[in-house]
Amino acid sequence: MNFQDEIKRRRTFAIISHPDAGKTTLTEKLLLFGGAIHVAGAVKSNKIKKTATSDWMEIEKQRGISVATSVMGFDYKDYKINILDTPGHQDFAEDTFRTLTAVDSVIIVIDAAKGVEAQTRKLMEVCRMRKTPVIVFVNKMDREGKDPFDLLDEIEAELSIHVRPLSWPINIGQRFKGVYNLFEHKLDLYTPSKQTITQSIAFDDIHHPDLEKHIGTDDSIKLREDLTLIDGVYSAFDTHPYLAGEVAPVFFGSALNNFGVKELLDCFVQIAPSPRPVQAIEREVRPEEESFSGFVFKIHANMDPNHRSCIAFVKICSGKFERNVNYKHVRHNKLLRFSSPTAFMAQKKEVVDEAYPGDIVGLPDTGNFKIGDSLTSGEDIHFKGLPSFSPEMFKYIENADPMKSKQLNKGIDQLMDEGVAQLFIHQNNGRKIIGTVGQLQFEVIQYRLLHEYGAQSQWEPISLYKACWIESDDKEELDNFKRRKFQYMAVDKDGRDVFLADSSYILQMAQNDFKHIRFHFTSEF
Repeated sequence: MNFQDEIKRRRTFAIISHPDAGKTTLTEKLLLFGGAIHVAGAVKSNKIKKTATSDWMEIEKQRGISVATSVMGFDYKDYKINILDTPGHQDFAEDTFRTLTAVDSVIIVIDAAKGVEAQTRKLMEVCRMRKTPVIVFVNKMDREGKDPFDLLDEIEAELSIHVRPLSWPINIGQRFKGVYNLFEHKLDLYTPSKQTITQSIAFDDIHHPDLEKHIGTDDSIKLREDLTLIDGVYSAFDTHPYLAGEVAPVFFGSALNNFGVKELLDCFVQIAPSPRPVQAIEREVRPEEESFSGFVFKIHANMDPNHRSCIAFVKICSGKFERNVNYKHVRHNKLLRFSSPTAFMAQKKEVVDEAYPGDIVGLPDTGNFKIGDSLTSGEDIHFKGLPSFSPEMFKYIENADPMKSKQLNKGIDQLMDEGVAQLFIHQNNGRKIIGTVGQLQFEVIQYRLLHEYGAQSQWEPISLYKACWIESDDKEELDNFKRRKFQYMAVDKDGRDVFLADSSYILQMAQNDFKHIRFHFTSEF
């Protein structure tokens, strides 16, 4: 297969949703249909000790939630599919935002009973910013939920995107009988089972009397009325507005019961985009260019607890990546060679000899990489990263076991490189402050320090309002500011000056008093 065909057959996408909408379950079922796994893990069931393939960190198995983005690749029909399963919990939103820079399209999972939730709205804003094409999967149709038309109105209003149903449910909850697949003109009948696959019947003419035999008279009348209404209200499906991020196709199903997932996947591989051009600061990088380029969008420590190793996840943007070839690390301006680049199936990984645009490769990292770094065949290209945001919660981190201070320091350094949270070192007392977006991150950090590094830590409260990065062209004023605000000053892990304001009043006063200092609430990588 030639280079262009390899690019065309790639589909790299993220699955995003509010926690508990069934995102990880959907990921599992997609892997099942792709033949990548042979038994689906019951994510929340304690009876079955298998947990979801994509939730492989110990803390994820215990809590039944995803706390880190995992990458999975498999072949389906003639396509190479790369799924990035993201954390739904808002405390880990930054990991998800960064992941969205590495995908070409997105599937949003929505719970039929709860509708569009806060976290989904936030993530949709990021997709809109990047004009990322979106498909919506309305999950849990076998449970009582909202009316499908009401759900479509809610998706349009809340996510500010036009919708077009490509499948339509026949009833809901206890009376759920299946869906009519508008994309393939098929009737998919529902059997509640986690093991069997949808029974599909080709059904071009919805007015044919045979419909009554399958779903009964009342449901046949209702389905015909609904489909007439859909054709009247929504424009016919066209791939162009979908690819431009203006229209979201909508599917209905039940991921837990394998229902509607194969239909979603079959349509997805046909309409979703192959790798798209990526905007760098210098120019637009197109996937079909011959010279290699890619960027690091995630770093993960301890994927294998037996080896204290970090892995940098690189999204390939152009050209072919090859093992044992020298590539330029743009920020360090030095050549690096990788003898064991890996492809992923959650934490199972295998060494790859080559990879193409759209693929995600894992590179062993001994401290060379930061999130946002570029790798190229020689050209100086800087890909636009997503910034890290000013944290909202702060705590001092203290060593609870003096014998393990080395392990604790190493653990903190590696976890901060992952982008799990942000580290600030107080200039006044030299103590380490961890800043996060949510409380759950503190628990995850403490848990991982103990179980992955053998380091016991404890938290001490600190009352802070905001951390902001400061810079100025007026060196004298900057030095004066740092002297006067000494008790509020810290540095981040890259040595940049950070002002820790303990109230909005203090911050406002500082901004008023020092006109030549710029206060930043995000730090570009």
